[in-house]
Amino acid sequence: MLNKKNDPDMSRVPLWKKMNLTVEEAAEYSGIGISKIKEISNQENCPFVLWNGTKRLIKRKQFEDYLETQYSV
Repeated sequence: MLNKKNDPDMSRVPLWKKMNLTVEEAAEYSGIGISKIKEISNQENCPFVLWNGTKRLIKRKQFEDYLETQYSV
């Protein structure tokens, strides 16, 4: 019998279901580089960044919406 608590693959939430992503996860999810995501999310009016103290999180849905409106990044 599998124990979900002890199996890291069983307890991991897929990226497309997470509300917020780390910059690294957002890069993996979108195919955009970490540096470019950091550059865009440093802008004061960035619609998809969420700061938790000094930790930068990416709001997945808003990030997707932002990318759909962009011609290039």
